[in-house]
Amino acid sequence: MKYEEKLKGIDLRKEGKSYSEILQVIKVSKGTLSKWLKDVPLSKENKFLLRGRMKSRYEGAKANQRKAFQRKEKIFNSAKDEVLRFIKHPLFVAGLMLYWAEGTKNGNTVAFTNSDPRMIKLMMKWFRKICGVPEDKFRVLVFIHSLMINENWREKWIQITGLSSSHFIRPYIKPTTTKHRKNLLYDGTCAIRINDSALLARIKGWQVGFLEILHKRYV
Repeated sequence: MKYEEKLKGIDLRKEGKSYSEILQVIKVSKGTLSKWLKDVPLSKENKFLLRGRMKSRYEGAKANQRKAFQRKEKIFNSAKDEVLRFIKHPLFVAGLMLYWAEGTKNGNTVAFTNSDPRMIKLMMKWFRKICGVPEDKFRVLVFIHSLMINENWREKWIQITGLSSSHFIRPYIKPTTTKHRKNLLYDGTCAIRINDSALLARIKGWQVGFLEILHKRYV
């Protein structure tokens, strides 16, 4: 079977197919494919065609990247203007400041991590009421030391977040050499995650808009 796959791979390479294109047809590792094809020459015509396809894909990826940036920039600027409507809302300001301190700033995921149940509860309310996050977008990861595990730790975070157990991904359990549980009330650190780059751009816009208002009024 492997021999037949190798022959197929060689034929596809001679046709001018890229490694990624061949791997879509032949289910082997990239390392294995590289060994098979390292001595397979490409004709000048196929090299030209391959470069053309790679250039076209690159330009397409760059165009999508520009569109994504422009979309986020539009959301960011719109969010700056929203601050005037929200600034007198205590929940908006409290959540924005907490996220500024404890939330993720980069990437495409909105995430807030804390061990204080009161903060997690407040941020869940902020995400729901201010950000308008639908329930199916929430994912929760709990980081907990093995010593701290008890029969109620998961139920506690389910109750605090108001989410069902299906929203909780596999917890990160950290081994510990400590033999005695020092804080009886500690049930790990809870990370609320929302995979939404548009929401992250909106939050960043709120932060900048809020700062601009503060500077105009108090500086």
